[in-house]
Amino acid sequence: MPDLKNPKVAIPVVLIAGIFWSFGPYVVRHIDQPETAPWQYLFTRGMVIFLLLNIYLYLEEGLNFYKNYLKIGFAGLIGGIGLGTAMITFIWSITNTTAAVTLLCLAAMPFITALLGFLFLKERISITVWISIFVATFGITVMALGNSEKNSLIGLILGLASAFGFSIFSVSLRWRVETPKFTTVAVAGLFCFLFSTVMISMNDANFLSSGKNEALFATHGTLVCLGLILYSIGSKNIPAADLTLLSLTEVIGGIFWVWLPWLGINEVPSTNTIIGGFFIFIAIFYYSLIMQSNRRFIGLN
Repeated sequence: MPDLKNPKVAIPVVLIAGIFWSFGPYVVRHIDQPETAPWQYLFTRGMVIFLLLNIYLYLEEGLNFYKNYLKIGFAGLIGGIGLGTAMITFIWSITNTTAAVTLLCLAAMPFITALLGFLFLKERISITVWISIFVATFGITVMALGNSEKNSLIGLILGLASAFGFSIFSVSLRWRVETPKFTTVAVAGLFCFLFSTVMISMNDANFLSSGKNEALFATHGTLVCLGLILYSIGSKNIPAADLTLLSLTEVIGGIFWVWLPWLGINEVPSTNTIIGGFFIFIAIFYYSLIMQSNRRFIGLN
């Protein structure tokens, strides 16, 4: 599939990718008793992600696509496990708190990534980025104060753990830029599939949920893959700072779909979540503005 060289075309493609991802929380909210079937969800979603990405790689590269796995290396394994862990903690987070809290925790990912890059890759953090990190941290603290109930607070902590896992994936890509990115994501899907298989076996539970739930599990996995493919097409021609803002479509859309009464969920964020989210959005917007001079491109391959 050819790259979209024109940013005017690439930007809408990345926005659409974020919209695909934004329907994830809405799909989860329609699962019957999702808190009782998290491992079945991860089993099916991981399998769908692994299969669809390998089909995409086969269509792109032919039978030689398997050679990507020979080049994945230690960085790819770490990134895949980090991303797989993010997928696992995402479902546990969103079933213990509101979609808004989970998504706003994920919105803090650029700052967690910056800190990990500083610690492990010796990447310098400017004073302006430190200000953004501080503002985002303040926003998360406000949300935590408004989610003091046991389950809700656990959901927030797991949301931050999910963001941490995504950040490990992002740092692994910068650690070894030659690592095949899509293959790393496929490894994440395989990790979810295998880990959930072990957990289901240990608990002597069924591998599959109801027909409705299985369809929703597979739908979410498909949305993730479609978003990744579109993101990979457009992101190679859009600077990283611009992508930070464009990725907000996932957060805003995800909160909007589960709130919109017409769609049958009507999940209204709490006051503290709205206030904390406002500070996180300010931090991301400020971060993007100060990074405009950085024309680094971070497309997946």
